[in-house]
Amino acid sequence: MLDLKNKVAIITGARRGMGRAHALALAKAGAKVVVADISIEDCAKVVEEIKNQGGEATAVKCDVTQKREIEEMVQLAVKKYGGLDILVNNAGIVEFKPFLDLTESDWDRTININLKGYFLCSQTAAKVMAEQKSGVIVNIASVGMGQVGKGFPYIVHYCASKGGIVAMTEALAVELAPYNIRVNAVAPGAIDTPMAESTKTDPKVLEGTLSQIPMHRMGKPEEVANLVLFLASDESSYMTGSTVVIDGGWVAG
Repeated sequence: MLDLKNKVAIITGARRGMGRAHALALAKAGAKVVVADISIEDCAKVVEEIKNQGGEATAVKCDVTQKREIEEMVQLAVKKYGGLDILVNNAGIVEFKPFLDLTESDWDRTININLKGYFLCSQTAAKVMAEQKSGVIVNIASVGMGQVGKGFPYIVHYCASKGGIVAMTEALAVELAPYNIRVNAVAPGAIDTPMAESTKTDPKVLEGTLSQIPMHRMGKPEEVANLVLFLASDESSYMTGSTVVIDGGWVAG
């Protein structure tokens, strides 16, 4: 059902964790995948995994705060595969720090990667998609997005960036709909990735987190990737401007 044959996809932040899972899932569904991150060596390992499972992929070094590198990434996809159908904005960081100790540089670093990076990648990709009159953008947000999500202490800059992603997703969905470009967001909860290492290694923190999740476990990157795959496919053809929470019931609880 979820067939991405002949589709071209870019995944940012794809060298590990959820980004790697997204890349593998989309490639398995038939997409030609550009695996992008700050370490091309790590990206190359993911490309090797994809090729070993019979897929097609290429690695590219891309710092999402640098417009020139983003433009080169998109140009590579178009030149190598003939177009661009799917962008998954996944690159992001989280750094824990009390709000009263947060510096301007701490704030700027997180916002530049987590929010400005999504803007730059989306705009560059959308220019190609608008010419094609088709495309899909999937933004990875978080339950730490405020409003219907949750607020968390010590990561106010992260929560601000993720809330911004949700707002940007909705605005882009409206503006890009005439070009047949769909834009949706995924809001994961606690997912078992390297980014969640501090949660996993402290038994008290882990139990405190799991106690708030009705399913009482962390999610797997592959579970989030399945949702991303659905949103990237034609099976979600009437969805745009949506933020889909995948958190084991954390927000509902």
